Amino acid sequence: MLTVGAFELYLINDAITYVDGGGAFGLVPRKLWQRYFTPDADNNIPMHLNCLYVKAHGKHIIIDTGLGSKLDDKARRFWNVRYEGGLLKGLDVLGVRPEQIDLVIATHLHADHAAGCTRYADAARTQLAPTFPNAEYVVQRREYEDAMRPNERTAATYIAANFAPLVESGQMRLLDGDTELLPGISGIITRGHTPAHMSVRLESAGQHAAFLCDLSTYAVHFERLAWMTAYDVEPLYTLETKRVWQQWALATNALLFFPHDPFRPVARLRKNEQGSLELETVPEPYVNPLP
Repeated sequence: MLTVGAFELYLINDAITYVDGGGAFGLVPRKLWQRYFTPDADNNIPMHLNCLYVKAHGKHIIIDTGLGSKLDDKARRFWNVRYEGGLLKGLDVLGVRPEQIDLVIATHLHADHAAGCTRYADAARTQLAPTFPNAEYVVQRREYEDAMRPNERTAATYIAANFAPLVESGQMRLLDGDTELLPGISGIITRGHTPAHMSVRLESAGQHAAFLCDLSTYAVHFERLAWMTAYDVEPLYTLETKRVWQQWALATNALLFFPHDPFRPVARLRKNEQGSLELETVPEPYVNPLP
């Protein structure tokens, strides 16, 4: 557990997937990125699906839900999944039941971040239900609109079954811009990965943290402004958004949570002796034991 003022933060990994390094690093040459990740024979590197459980103001809050429990064998092969179901396993370790969750914050609606918002309620896998039946879900309205009108590039990751039933039932609230969700917990648009991608900023008793999500897929993406994934639909916005958040992180000494990094999921930004920015890893074991 980590703390930010009165807030308790628990890191939970929902799944471990393996992705092509070219997708994860885009235009960055393999010769450079393999200093941080050793690819396998198929050029794949590990990608964790990190979620954050927050206890604040007497509320139980989840930030992102991972791939969830709806995967079939085809989807497991597509995602190259090596471990799954970790969000609910982690909550169980903490003694937290799905029905106790009060708020689910979806940073964006790509399947690796939002598929766990819903589950199948029947053995035939035809009836969908909210994974967290008593929670309010939130996402940016523009993100939902884009997700409901996917194009050839986004159709494989924007899957309506993950979120549309929640909006239709009124359980998912659509946000219009930066929004304080609870005192000290705000969803802030961090444009780039998608036009309405949202990071979550936390502040309590003068201490700060941010779940940056795919503003910086891996920690090294935050250290290096020019490094970003091939998945970002607006990469130049990603670059400039990171520039702003780097300065915020330095000014506030914030804890930074990265959504997919298996080696540095939590860190603080520092200037080294040469004046360059680098991340100092914060040791934080996952709530759930990983393979």
